[in-house]
Amino acid sequence: MSGNGMRLDAIERISQGRDVRLPPAKPVSEIFGSHVFTLQKMKAQLPKESYDSLKNTIETGAQLDPNVAAVVADAMKNWAISMGATHYAHVFYPLTGATAEKHDSFYNPDRKNGGVIAKFSGRELTQSEPDASSFPNGGLRSTFEARGYTAWDCSSPAYIKETANGSTLCIPTAFVSWTGEALDKKTPVMRSTAALDRAARRVLKLFGHKSIAPITSSCGAEQEYFLVDRGFYLARPDLVLAGRTLFGAMPAKGQQFDDHYFGAIPRRVQVYMQEVEQELFKLGVPVKTRHNEVAPGQFEIAPIFETSNVATDHQQLVMITLKEVARKHGFACLLHEKPFDGVNGSGKHVNWSLGNSTQGNLFDPGDTPHANAQFLVFCAAVIRGVHLYGKVLRAMVATAGNDHRLGANEAPPAIMSVFLGDQLSDVFDQIRKGGATGSKKAGMLDIGVDSLPVLPRDAGDRNRTSPFAFTGNRFEFRAVGSAQSVASPITALNTIMADSLDFVADRLEEEMNGGKKLNAAIQTVIQEILRKHSAAIFNGDGYSRAWVEEAARRKLPNLRTCAEALPVLRDKDVAELYSHLRVLTKTELESRFEIYAEQYVKSVDVEAKLCVQMFKTQIYPAAVRWTGELAENIACAGRAGAKLDKSVVTTLARLTEKARKLVAKIEKSLASAKDEPLEKAMAERGRLLAAMGELRETVDLVEREMPDDMWPLPTYQEMLFLK
Repeated sequence: MSGNGMRLDAIERISQGRDVRLPPAKPVSEIFGSHVFTLQKMKAQLPKESYDSLKNTIETGAQLDPNVAAVVADAMKNWAISMGATHYAHVFYPLTGATAEKHDSFYNPDRKNGGVIAKFSGRELTQSEPDASSFPNGGLRSTFEARGYTAWDCSSPAYIKETANGSTLCIPTAFVSWTGEALDKKTPVMRSTAALDRAARRVLKLFGHKSIAPITSSCGAEQEYFLVDRGFYLARPDLVLAGRTLFGAMPAKGQQFDDHYFGAIPRRVQVYMQEVEQELFKLGVPVKTRHNEVAPGQFEIAPIFETSNVATDHQQLVMITLKEVARKHGFACLLHEKPFDGVNGSGKHVNWSLGNSTQGNLFDPGDTPHANAQFLVFCAAVIRGVHLYGKVLRAMVATAGNDHRLGANEAPPAIMSVFLGDQLSDVFDQIRKGGATGSKKAGMLDIGVDSLPVLPRDAGDRNRTSPFAFTGNRFEFRAVGSAQSVASPITALNTIMADSLDFVADRLEEEMNGGKKLNAAIQTVIQEILRKHSAAIFNGDGYSRAWVEEAARRKLPNLRTCAEALPVLRDKDVAELYSHLRVLTKTELESRFEIYAEQYVKSVDVEAKLCVQMFKTQIYPAAVRWTGELAENIACAGRAGAKLDKSVVTTLARLTEKARKLVAKIEKSLASAKDEPLEKAMAERGRLLAAMGELRETVDLVEREMPDDMWPLPTYQEMLFLK
């Protein structure tokens, strides 16, 4: 095997099958939420008036009483100290997409008596001041202006984060500038939820509902990820710095046998998964599902639905926990959308729905969808929103990593469409033609084996090629990238839905004011939506070339790359959408374009520099060394009378020189990069990626000609298959 020390060490460790030994797991019922300051804990520790006031704020969004904040802070401090905490941290979610935190101690000098005293005021709970100048802000703040604020979000519970020698009380917060602009991912989610609530209430009131609890969206985000032995990971500069392999020849076997998907989970991986789940259970994250994914070395974890704001915070905890626990088990967890070329990449399927405690799930069709007018109105609003603002959904999943995944035969295309399935498509076809009188029924599936049960069969199949698919009582947004925060996609979904529900409410009121009864008005409005927006409905194969051509005829945008998708955020209608619903001002939206575009450009530049570095310091020396040794050995054999084929030497020399010239071209492109308008810079990075792709193809051919003991990098076979 390889002469690379890290590779050999990793292979030796894996071959010995050493698992991390975990202590016996406690029952989930004992540990779930044990590290969370839940409502139940608040009720036990707060005066009744304070508890009732805080609970009302959490459930209805009413303004927080400052006096209550002081009482909560003291109770929260006492609980945290009892859990071993010495510090508290305002946790926030800047526009990097990562999680940020500022830690402060509870303890202050007791100048009167000596020693220290633990203090935590209502002001310290509700507000902190991290430096706002060093986070991405897209021009919202000058670098010499530093003030920014974090504000306690009491609707997302505080929790304890443990380390080996201490604990910290973590308080989820919003992050805004001194002038009030949102500098984070959380604030727009909360604003969009408020807009959605206002619009949905208007529609529900027209249906005669009197008691309407606050309406929120819910989210259950399925997280795909890869696991690689940490020894292999540390020997790959591209994985360490870019999160994906920039070089690597596919082994003889990839995923073509489909034998990894839902296969038996490798023992070492399952031990890792179990510890991840234990840590997340402590934090109140309701993870439910674990399994092997399609690609070798790829896995998935999925939670049960929660309100979108809490689900967004919990999703960040899932990503952090996956990475932290992986290190303990000798793994590296890769969240990049395309860490390995030639096998499936990773997504984060966002299951999204609307509802409340009084009306329930507003996307539940019931047994007779054709007769469920309320459901049909909300579903029609989705169709309108995706048709008008599919480009916004595409922009909100536009990242350098996701560009490598979307549109391949592993992920939905960049064309945003809605899958309804056979049953709902039939109902809407009936409405379009004059009125729905029936729904296709779910049936029973007889497997043909007496000992097996007869199974209930859904009224329609699923479509895994659709970016936005109805899946029974929710929509699944499948285009979100695995490394992304779900906040921006959820904000976009809430916002376009609020806009569509406002439109529906306006039209229903107009029709009813004109003398129509509610049912007749509903029929008119849904027919109007279908007439104008049914181009967004597609139930076929989203991977097919025929759909790309059909989508063009339907005038659906196909924004294949970041360079095409991100400028959408500058469109006038998009700015109006976000601003009139008070989700993001035009300035805040422009800042997001600036930040996301800069992140794309910087990501490609880092990868290009890595290509140059790895080729010059690892690949080129190894290739030249082997070419020289091989040529010398063939010459020696020739002097001894043996005739050996020299074509391998010629091929290696040709490929190596071609790769060297491509590296020189990439270096020249990097050197000429200037401060240009971001749209032009993104387009130029597309050309740079093309050169990097050509370099990769060439280097991968070199790898196939090299002896294993001279190749300097862990191989795909090792990284994907050795666990």
